[in-house]
Amino acid sequence: MSTLHAAFLIAAGLLAGIVGTAGGITSLVSYPALLAVGLAPFAANATNLVALNACWPGSALGSRAELSGWGAWLGRWLPLTAAGGGAGAALLLLTPPGAFASVVPFLIVAAALALIAEPWLSALRDARLRRSQREPGAGHGREHHGPLLAAGLALLAVYGGYFGAGSGVMTLALLLVLVERDLPVANAVKNMINGSVTLPAGVLLAFLGPVHWPAAIALGAGALVGSTIGPTVTRALPRVLARWLVAALGLGLAVWLWVKPSV
Repeated sequence: MSTLHAAFLIAAGLLAGIVGTAGGITSLVSYPALLAVGLAPFAANATNLVALNACWPGSALGSRAELSGWGAWLGRWLPLTAAGGGAGAALLLLTPPGAFASVVPFLIVAAALALIAEPWLSALRDARLRRSQREPGAGHGREHHGPLLAAGLALLAVYGGYFGAGSGVMTLALLLVLVERDLPVANAVKNMINGSVTLPAGVLLAFLGPVHWPAAIALGAGALVGSTIGPTVTRALPRVLARWLVAALGLGLAVWLWVKPSV
């Protein structure tokens, strides 16, 4: 890999880390960047999943305020998402490339639309909780919808370990509707979930996948810095603007994957 390619991937990782941990879609930037420097789709996907492990410590450092009080909740759900991430990486190694390609754009569109409709969906959720005489704000809504939340997190974790493009926006939509209405907090929790998914997937692919290590190191270095900055960007953006920006990025990624669906 040339010095120019390395510099390009560092810059792409920086932007991907900011976009992803600010609520957007990391792979919207990082995966095409790997394709642009000449990696084949399968190698680019494996390299991307390994490199994006750098986002976890960066986003945790940048979101300490938002994550305060969430330790018990994360301790309950992260083992499930970590298992799903490992299962997704195993599927990537065992199934034909592009097995999910036809359905992924539609999943991302659904998640983007859910983000746009989140205020209405959350209001409907709260009204139903009041009718059932539950405490709608207890634990910030974290204990409600347990089976639905478990199924959603498990499925998204498997997909995240398999390919992951758009998994962040889908996870954010799920959290906003079922768990936490405050966008910066939900985004910080989403970043921790994404980290738990990419870690086992990255470890498995590091040993068994076609990882291009110079590219992974360059992309990861940029992502580490960018993911530290991303949560600050989320705090600064108006909530409505942030939601629409993330939804727009999701729709853009869905179109790109529909046109070029190879994984």
